[in-house]
Amino acid sequence: MSDKNKVAIVTGAASGIGRECAILFAENGCKVVVSDVVVAGGEETVELIEQTGGDAIFVKTDVSDPEECKTLVEKTVETYGRLDYACNNAGIGGESNSVADMSVAGWQKTIGINLSGVFYCMKYQIPAMLKSGGGAIVNMASILGQVGFAGAPAYVAAKHGVVGLTKDAALEYSQQGVRVNSVGPGFIHTPMIAELEENTAVNDMLISMHPIGRLGKPEEVAELVVWLCSEKASFVTGAYYPVDGGYLAH
Repeated sequence: MSDKNKVAIVTGAASGIGRECAILFAENGCKVVVSDVVVAGGEETVELIEQTGGDAIFVKTDVSDPEECKTLVEKTVETYGRLDYACNNAGIGGESNSVADMSVAGWQKTIGINLSGVFYCMKYQIPAMLKSGGGAIVNMASILGQVGFAGAPAYVAAKHGVVGLTKDAALEYSQQGVRVNSVGPGFIHTPMIAELEENTAVNDMLISMHPIGRLGKPEEVAELVVWLCSEKASFVTGAYYPVDGGYLAH
C-alpha cells in the first residue's frame, strides 16, 4: 500500500492501537482522517503524522452518535474527495460487573460505542467506498469477541457482535469491491489497560494468559490492520484475525 491517492479513516485514533494504525496508514502513503472524542490526543496524532511528511486531519467524533459518524465520512470526502479504507477502532472497556449487577446505563454505553458505533460508521463508510470504486474495512473486535471474560458482559457481547456484523457486511458487499474483516487483539499495552498493568498481580496474571509471555504492542496490531486493507489481502474478507500472543490457543 503506497498509493498517495488512498484515504483512510481511523476512529479512536487519539492513542493506543488507533494512533498506531493512523501513523502506519500515513507511512504507507495514505491521507488519514483521525477521529476520536479526545481532541488533544487526536490533534497530537495528526501532528505526529505531519512531522514525518504525512497528510492528516482531525475530526472529533462520538461514534455512539450516528449523525457524528455521518459527518465524519462527509468531512472525509469533502476534504480528500474519496474514502478507501476504514479502521473502526473506537471503543471503551466499560463498566466492570457481573450480568445481574451491571447497570443498564453501563450496558447501553458500552454497546453504544463498541457495537452500535461500528454499525453507524460502516453505514456511512460503505456508500462512500462504493462511490470510490471499492475499499476495505477493518473492525476492531477483541479476543473477547470469541470467548467470555467474567465481569465484562457488555464488552464481551459487543465484541462478539462486531465479529458477526463484520461477517454480514462482508457477505453483502464483497462482490461490490468492499472487503470487511475484524481483528481480535489480546491484551495490548494501551491507556485502556493502564490501570490493570499498575497492579503487579493483575499484570502478571494477564501476561500468564498469553503463551508468548508478554502483552502486545499497539504497532503489532496496526501491522495486521494495514495489511488487511492492502492489496496483499485482496482475497481476504469476512474473516476474524486474532493478534493475541496465543491467548485463544488455550
